[in-house]
Amino acid sequence: MVSDEVVLWSVPYFRALLRSCGRSSAREGRKLHAVLLRNGLLSNVTGSSSSSSSSSICSALFHMYAACGSPTTALRAFRCIPAPQRSASDWTALLSCNTRHGLHAEALRLFRTMEMEDRVPGDEVTIVCVLGACARLGDPAAGSAVHLRFIKRGLALVATVCNAAMDMYVKCGRMGDARQLFGEMAAPTVVSWTVILSGALRWEGLDTAREVFDLMEEKNEVTFTVMAAGYVEAGLPREALAVVAQMIFFSPHGSGPVSLNHVSLCSLFSACSQAGDLAVGRWLHAYSTKTALTAGAGEGNRRLHSVMVSTALVDMYAKCGSIRTARLLFEKMPQRNIVAWNAMLSGLAMHGLAEDLLLLFSQMAEGGVRPDEITLVTVLSACSRAGLVEEGRRFFRTAAPAAARKVEHYACMVDLLGRAGLLEEAADLVRSMPVPPNEVVLGSLLASCGLHGRADLGRRLMEQLGEMDPANTQYHVLLSNTYASSGRQAAAEALREALRRRGVRKVPGMSFIAVHGEVHRFRAGDRSHPRTAEVYAMADEVVVRLRAAGYEPGAAGKVWRVMDGYLGEEEEERENVLFSHSERLAIAFGLISTRPGAPLLVFKNIRICRDCHSAVKLVSRIYGREITVRDRNRFHCFKQGECSCSDYW
Repeated sequence: MVSDEVVLWSVPYFRALLRSCGRSSAREGRKLHAVLLRNGLLSNVTGSSSSSSSSSICSALFHMYAACGSPTTALRAFRCIPAPQRSASDWTALLSCNTRHGLHAEALRLFRTMEMEDRVPGDEVTIVCVLGACARLGDPAAGSAVHLRFIKRGLALVATVCNAAMDMYVKCGRMGDARQLFGEMAAPTVVSWTVILSGALRWEGLDTAREVFDLMEEKNEVTFTVMAAGYVEAGLPREALAVVAQMIFFSPHGSGPVSLNHVSLCSLFSACSQAGDLAVGRWLHAYSTKTALTAGAGEGNRRLHSVMVSTALVDMYAKCGSIRTARLLFEKMPQRNIVAWNAMLSGLAMHGLAEDLLLLFSQMAEGGVRPDEITLVTVLSACSRAGLVEEGRRFFRTAAPAAARKVEHYACMVDLLGRAGLLEEAADLVRSMPVPPNEVVLGSLLASCGLHGRADLGRRLMEQLGEMDPANTQYHVLLSNTYASSGRQAAAEALREALRRRGVRKVPGMSFIAVHGEVHRFRAGDRSHPRTAEVYAMADEVVVRLRAAGYEPGAAGKVWRVMDGYLGEEEEERENVLFSHSERLAIAFGLISTRPGAPLLVFKNIRICRDCHSAVKLVSRIYGREITVRDRNRFHCFKQGECSCSDYW
């Protein structure tokens, strides 16, 4: 054992080492913890004879685990600190550890314990952490209570606290409260303005957000990024580029141009991915290359930022339809983490390139990269969409061992078997699950029953799903599909009528096409476009040529579907509007607006229907066009009368 004199001398040394480990490596911190235990130092300092040293080194040990360990380990170390000596800093570190790991409800519970049991008054850092947890929980009642508590303590006028409270109100949909608090601030900071800007974009519309943006006297890279991303997601690339150009090339109020950092670039690439805006994405790619943000050179954070930006680029190109470019960028990355591998695998899955995906997964495994849960879901989903049953089974057995399987992996496997018509095997898998199946698992099986006309199994599944969530009407829609596809039209119509009486409706499908750098949006039966007359004239011509080629509308109009979370009668599936579906109008516009033979790229917010799928195949052959449609689930590349999905999706 080491003497107390040696212990007192070594406490500052070990505290410094623990702080260093907290900034860099939990592994080294655990080794140091073991050294303390093995040499009797920790047992000495926890003795009553040196309580000051005890609390000092225990606190350092706790902060190390809070910074780079798990919440469970951090809590265990926290409990070694004597209760009377726990400070607001200690409690805040524990709360932050939990929020960083997504345990927001636990962080809120610990905050209540801190105030009620230990009676430690939190500081402004504490409230920012707790309000952040309330924001992520979407709990405005808890957030308001926390805010009120700190108003009573006089901390509410601190800018960081006000910003955190406004952010909480915005994320909980309480823009009125956020604006009221903003109005009460004596000197709003650029962060305060940016919080209101993001809230205006989300809840009040683009025009209101632009008014907020123009009123701002000071702007930083986050402000510009939020505004530009809002324009991209709204399908307004020119306005987005104008905001980015203002940020990069002009001096805002004499403070000098603002550069796009790696966080801004990743956010904008993500917005391009969601909107399918390749033009803005390419411009940003050129900018990032010029500023060397995607270069492999550099150390530490520079290298991490390079991986982040390169991964965002891979994801953007894949989701915007340029899978070849995504693949080239991926192969040129000097370093790849699991996020980069998942982005590339997901891109291949979206494009229906399941065999390429399996080959890439093999390369990943050979390179010693360990797959995570997202990797497993991506590979199983790709096998399901491509109908690779044997490959999916083998992967499920080997790469996803029983001990590591999550509900999501079972849902993918059930979907794979169900799509292939192996409904009994899928049902057996559901019964053998070690955990009760959730709505996703049973819903996938019910959808497969509709695809293959298994009304008997569908009815039993409907009973189980009804018990789980009686208010969810989408299962009635799926069962109606099952009845319709099995020839039981009377039963299907009865379910449909029940849904009509409940007022169930679906948001109409929308399609987007970019021509000459401008994004054009169409709805089913849309007549708001400036070139409506020309669009419908071309659509009529397409109909004539389709009929001449032997095309006839299918029976899809008799089936109801659930898409993008909206339920009800699928208006685009009705035969009387079959030829004015949103994607057909977008394709007609593309045909009159581009040179003959030019490829067309259309983005749709919902799943493409079977009738449109058959029609677009013929259009690609008749007009000699390569037409790519990205729907909610995947890409369909139509060329010479064939589709990349091989009619299996």
